[in-house]
Amino acid sequence: MLTHAVEDYLKSIYKLQEKGGKVSTGILAEYLDVKPASATGMIKKLKTMKLVRHERYRGVTLTAAGKAVALEIIRHHRLLELYLFKALGVPWDGVHEEAEKLEHVISEDVEARMDAFLGYPTADPHGAPIPDKNGVVIQTASVPMTDLKDGQSCVVAEVSDSDSALLRHIGSFNLYPGTAFRVIGVAPFEGPFTIDVAGQEVVIGREVAKHIFVEQVQDPDNV
Repeated sequence: MLTHAVEDYLKSIYKLQEKGGKVSTGILAEYLDVKPASATGMIKKLKTMKLVRHERYRGVTLTAAGKAVALEIIRHHRLLELYLFKALGVPWDGVHEEAEKLEHVISEDVEARMDAFLGYPTADPHGAPIPDKNGVVIQTASVPMTDLKDGQSCVVAEVSDSDSALLRHIGSFNLYPGTAFRVIGVAPFEGPFTIDVAGQEVVIGREVAKHIFVEQVQDPDNV
C-alpha cells in the first residue's frame, strides 16, 4: 500500500506535467511547499519503486504505473469535491480542503457508489475533468481569460481551486463553470477586463483572470 505522501507527490507531478514544461526538483518542492532535500529524497524513492523517471536536465516524469496512481487519486479527489458540493451542500470554496483529507482513504466501493449517485459526472464543481474508472480524462479546449479580446463572448469552463479566497471572490461575480459572459472592455497596459455577466457589468483584474479558463470563444466579427 502506498503512503499518502507518495500519492501526493505523484498527483503533484501529474498536475505540473499537465501545465507543460520540465518538472524539476526545485519546482516540485516549491509546489508542495517542502524543502528541496525532501523532494530529492522522495524522487529517489519513487524512482526505486518504478513510479517515476528522473533524468538530469530533463526533470521528473511519471511512468505508466505512476500515472495510473496519480489519476486514481485525482479521480477520488474530484468525485469527493462534487459529492460534498452536491450532496452535502459544502460551498465550492470549501470542498478542495475537505477532499484533500479524504482522497487517500475512500474504498473503491465508495468511489463507485459516489460516481453512480452523481450520475457518472465528467467534471468537478470547479470544472476540472474527472478521470473515468479507466483513467481516461476528457480534455476541453479551454484558454485563460487573459487571452480574450474586447467584444468576445465565451463560457466559463474551469476555475483554479487552490485558493478558497479566490474562489469566493470569483463566485461573488457568479463566474461558475457554465456561465456565459461577454468582454466589453480590456484596459491597456495589462489592465483589468470589464465583462457583461447576465446584464451585470463586472470588472476582473488580470491576476484573477489568470485563474479563469473559458471555451466556446466567439469573435464578434464571426458571429
